[in-house]
Amino acid sequence: MLERMLPFLGRKRSASQHKASADLPVRVGRMAPRNSRMLEYDQNLVWVTLLLLAYGLVMVYSATISFHDSPRYAQWSPYHYFVRDLFSIGAALLASWIVVQIPMAELQKWSMRFFFLSLLGLVLVLLPHVGKDVNGSKRWVVLPGGLNFQPSELVKLTALLYAADFMVRKQDVKQSLLKAFLPMMAVMMLVGVLLLAEPDMGAFLVIASITLAILFLGGANGKLFAVFSVAVIGAFVLMIVLSPWRRDRIFAYLNPWSEANALGSAYQLSHALIAMGRGEWFGVGLGGSIEKLHYLPEAHTDFLLAIIGEELGLAGVGVVIFAFYWIVRRAFDIGRQALVLDRMYSALVAQGIGVWIGGQAFINIGVNLGLLPTKGLTLPLMSYGGSALLLNCMAIAVLLRVDFENRILMRGGHV
Repeated sequence: MLERMLPFLGRKRSASQHKASADLPVRVGRMAPRNSRMLEYDQNLVWVTLLLLAYGLVMVYSATISFHDSPRYAQWSPYHYFVRDLFSIGAALLASWIVVQIPMAELQKWSMRFFFLSLLGLVLVLLPHVGKDVNGSKRWVVLPGGLNFQPSELVKLTALLYAADFMVRKQDVKQSLLKAFLPMMAVMMLVGVLLLAEPDMGAFLVIASITLAILFLGGANGKLFAVFSVAVIGAFVLMIVLSPWRRDRIFAYLNPWSEANALGSAYQLSHALIAMGRGEWFGVGLGGSIEKLHYLPEAHTDFLLAIIGEELGLAGVGVVIFAFYWIVRRAFDIGRQALVLDRMYSALVAQGIGVWIGGQAFINIGVNLGLLPTKGLTLPLMSYGGSALLLNCMAIAVLLRVDFENRILMRGGHV
């Protein structure tokens, strides 16, 4: 099944590839009779991704099965969110199948255009009758058929591709403030203004983190990088200080159990902590959550991990943490291999994907455990949300493409 999904497995191998494969060492002993041909894609990365998608699908179903008891969701069946999430996963896998066939050279060629086109989506959500307002935020564009799309998720991927291309193009002047840092700062300020107008501070935090990481990994001037980092952190602090509701959320996070906070800004956090506490080591059992019975709002999105913790305990949460750790480590390994092969753009993209997936997972897990202030970020590959699932899977497809091209080059082929 996996081999059918990845079309490059069926390609004919060139004579140089056959020769390189024949020259690979074969282990002696019991394993000697087996063929040592190098696989053309990372099976483990595919399986871990599919595991997280399936795990998330089961937990989204568990978290939403009782929603129809509420008058707000009475018109929908108990399987409404399960079916929609299954559809989103199917669409994401189809998009990934397409993306994995695109050479990295083509992505680099089009990265700047993709990025600035994606910024138009951030403008569209702000237009009347185009952007959809949900709980006071305009983050979605309504598509035909009643589907919603969140442009900020697309910008995470296109900003990553653009930043990697920017650092490759600016290698000769990467120590220059005027030619390297100021242009990137100006672009990030534009993205920040558009995202904060929605408002979507969480997405801006992720995009800024990706950009900073790529600047650092690309070998930017240390002093200028430090100045840029301080400027970004200062901007976030200023936004919190000047925004009363953000400031209240920070103080609520510091003391979620006070009566005012537990019934106000820290309501979700306090119930997430209760869910985690009830789960203990192995949970109360799949489907046995109490907090999902309309106590913890929107548990299928930002606080899905709290339901995992309640139903499957520390063991279930540990599986999630280990899976994301493995993906991040694999992304950096793929990036280092690309750098050894003198493919800097691919290396920065692969490691940037690791920063994106790992960083967003870290923030979401930290919020669910009460270690970080509440932020509207989903758990990658698991939380309910079609736009996030689509772009997360596309990012993994790009990572698979980098790894595929690495393997071809290591066998002496060409990409």
